[in-house]
Amino acid sequence: MIRLGAGPLDRIVAVGAHCDDIAIGAGGTLLTLCQERPGVRVDALVLSGGGSEREQEEQAALAAFCPGADLRLTVHKLPDGRFPAHWEEAKSAVEELRERIDPELVLAPRTDDAHQDHRGLATLMTTAFRDHLVLGYEIVKWDGDLGRPAAYQPLTPETAEHKVRLLQEHYPSQRHRPWYDREAFLGLARIRGIECHARYAEAFAVAKLTLNLGG
Repeated sequence: MIRLGAGPLDRIVAVGAHCDDIAIGAGGTLLTLCQERPGVRVDALVLSGGGSEREQEEQAALAAFCPGADLRLTVHKLPDGRFPAHWEEAKSAVEELRERIDPELVLAPRTDDAHQDHRGLATLMTTAFRDHLVLGYEIVKWDGDLGRPAAYQPLTPETAEHKVRLLQEHYPSQRHRPWYDREAFLGLARIRGIECHARYAEAFAVAKLTLNLGG
């Protein structure tokens, strides 16, 4: 397995169209990063759920997924499933985020995600953060849109289990969904682990990557 390090990571951006997207797609990666880098700054942006119980869930969840981090969360109120009709608002939120932070790593949805909200946000991220490492996380769902990822973050069994426990604990509003369960989350993590010679892993799409292989 080919391994590349990202270098020092002091500032991370994590974005989601909906509350729980970040935790589902990159929760294990955030746990790993924040545990290894106490005090890392994490700027999180979620475009929907503001002012609702979902925002409260997200605040508690991301605090748990980013232990010891300098977490700064913003949750907007765009209507779920209607992002294409609110493009200007979404674009303004992303551009404002870009103006206040220059991160070493960006965690965002994949540009080929079947959900229109995820896909639209992913497109905005790759244009606003042109010179950054943007990793597109995946979210298991009914659409069956999982593909062949190019990058993997191995997870220890303890981290994978911890991620699942936090998802179940902090998002009670989502427990009724047929795909929202331990088997789905651990099953996908196990498959991605097999693909990168690890027990568990989270996988990401990478649209563009500049290498520095010189001395």
